[in-house]
Amino acid sequence: MKVGNKVVLAAFVAMTFLSGCASVPMASKEMDASAKQFTAPVDKSKIYVFRNETLGAALKMPVTLDGKAIGDTGSKTYFMLEVTPGTHVLTSQGNESTLTVEAEAGKTYYVWQEVKMGMMSGGSKLQLVSEDKGQAGVKESKLAVTK
Repeated sequence: MKVGNKVVLAAFVAMTFLSGCASVPMASKEMDASAKQFTAPVDKSKIYVFRNETLGAALKMPVTLDGKAIGDTGSKTYFMLEVTPGTHVLTSQGNESTLTVEAEAGKTYYVWQEVKMGMMSGGSKLQLVSEDKGQAGVKESKLAVTK
């Protein structure tokens, strides 16, 4: 990496941390606690989309489900989505990252919205993760409100 690029990257990282955390609408503590029970109704599926990193804390990252905006994540936030069984497509940051989930009734899925820092902006990657990793990521995050 050239010296000029290192300076730009260092300035961006410093600006990100100094500007504070991105603010997104948050659910009540009661709703957060209820969502962390991790049970899906027998006729539905649950999908948790979580962002448990502090990297890119000043950035809001939009998420869509089946082409419909569900909201923006901030650092240490998550969404809990109850869906009908079948194929569902999650996208992050426009169409930067796309993940298809084949949801089965009564099952719960965990999707990590990993922050990827670029030269001038942040990006993300959606990844289906294990139940253990997913529940740990959700537990260290707070429930954001969906649109």
